[in-house]
Amino acid sequence: MKTSGKLLYAQSGGVTAVINATAGAVIETCRQHAVTAYAARNGILGALREDLIDTSKEAPAAIRALTHTPGGAFGSCRVKLKSLDEDRTRYARLIDVFRAHDIRWFLYNGGNDSADTALKLSRLGRAMDYDIRCIGVPKTVDNDLAVTDCCPGFGSVAKYTAVSLRECALDVMSMMDTSTRVFVMEVMGRHAGWIAAAAGLAGHSRDDAPHIILFPELAFDPATFLAQVRATVNRAGCCVIAASEGIRYADGRFVADAHAGTDAFGHTQLGGVAPALAGMVRDTLQLKTHWALPDYLQRSARHIASKTDLEQAQAVGRAAVEYALSGANAVMPVIKRRSDAPYRWKIESVPLTKIANREKKLPRSFITRDGYGITAAARRYLAPLIRGEAPPPYGADGLPKYVALKPATVRKRLPAFQAKH
Repeated sequence: MKTSGKLLYAQSGGVTAVINATAGAVIETCRQHAVTAYAARNGILGALREDLIDTSKEAPAAIRALTHTPGGAFGSCRVKLKSLDEDRTRYARLIDVFRAHDIRWFLYNGGNDSADTALKLSRLGRAMDYDIRCIGVPKTVDNDLAVTDCCPGFGSVAKYTAVSLRECALDVMSMMDTSTRVFVMEVMGRHAGWIAAAAGLAGHSRDDAPHIILFPELAFDPATFLAQVRATVNRAGCCVIAASEGIRYADGRFVADAHAGTDAFGHTQLGGVAPALAGMVRDTLQLKTHWALPDYLQRSARHIASKTDLEQAQAVGRAAVEYALSGANAVMPVIKRRSDAPYRWKIESVPLTKIANREKKLPRSFITRDGYGITAAARRYLAPLIRGEAPPPYGADGLPKYVALKPATVRKRLPAFQAKH
C-alpha cells in the first residue's frame, strides 16, 4: 500500500445532509494511514485555482463533528468539465496542481458529472506520465447513479419527504371541512422519481396521503389528473399530492417550463410545478388549494437524517481512501444490497466507466398501474433506507450544534489560473 504523497478531496454539485459525514470519514481514514488530506475549496474550482485546504490542521473533534453537520464543509460548485479535447487546458492545469503539491490521490464526491470528471482525470494522468489515482465517491439526493443500490444523501431526503408529507397531511385533514381541500408538495427530481416515490412511504392505505404521486418517468395528463383529484376529494374529503419537479407533458415539455432556467451544468433548473398544479385544480375544480416547495430544506435537513444513510455515507468515504491507497484507479465504492429483510448491504468497487454519464430511473414496476402511487416492490426497496435516527447534538439554546471549520490554506506554488465557470 503506497502512502507517500497527499490526497485531495473535493465536493461537487448539490450538497446533502450527510456529505460532510463522508468528508469526515475520508479525513479520519487518511489520518489512520498517516496520509495528509487536502480539500479543494469550492469543489473542482478550488483545484483549478490551487485553492487548497490542509485538513491536518483541524482538531480531531472538529472532524468528528462533520458527521452531524449539513452543507458542504469545504464548499461545492456546479462546474462540469467538457471532453479532454474541449477542456484540455483545465485538465492539464489540474495535473499541474497535483504535481506541484505531490497529490497522488484525488477523491471527487459527487454524482454523474463528477464520476465523469474523475474518469477523465485518471486517463489524462496516464497520458501526462503523472501517477494520480482518481476515485469517484457517490453522493446525490436524486438517487440516480447507476450500479449502486442507493446513493448517500438519498435516504435522508427520502425520510424528510415522507415525514413532512405525513405531517402536512394531518394539518390538511384537520381543516378540510372549511378550508384547504387540495395540497401539493413539490419535490426534487429532474428526470428520476426516486424522491417522489419516497413520499409514498407516508401512507399505507388508499385514503392515506399522498393520494396522488406524479413521477417524471410517466407523461402528465391534465385531464386524467384532475379527474383523479376530484374523485379523491369526493371520497376522502381532501387530496394530498406529491409532485416531482421534472414531470412532463406527453410532448416532452416540462410542466414547470414557464418558470424554468438552466444551472451551471446546462441542466434545466426547474421550479413552479406545485403552483402550476394548484392553479389547475383551483381554476378547473373550484377547490381551495395550498402548495409547498421544500427546495433546499429537503437536502439540508440533518436533524431528521436517516441513520442508514449516515452509515452508508461514512462507509463510502472510508472505502474510497482504502481503494486509493491500495492502488485502485477510476473506480467508485458503491452500495450493494444483500437482502431486504433483514436489510443488509456491503461496499464494492465498480469501474467509473459503468457509472459516468448514466442515469438510473425509477423502474415502472415501482409505480402502481394507475400511475399515481408506489407498489409493494417500491416499499421493500425504500423502507430500509429511511430507518434509524441519528440526531445531531443540541445546545442550551435549543439549536443543533454544527461545526464551522477553520480552514488552513495551503501556500500556492503556481501562477494564478482563471477558471471560467
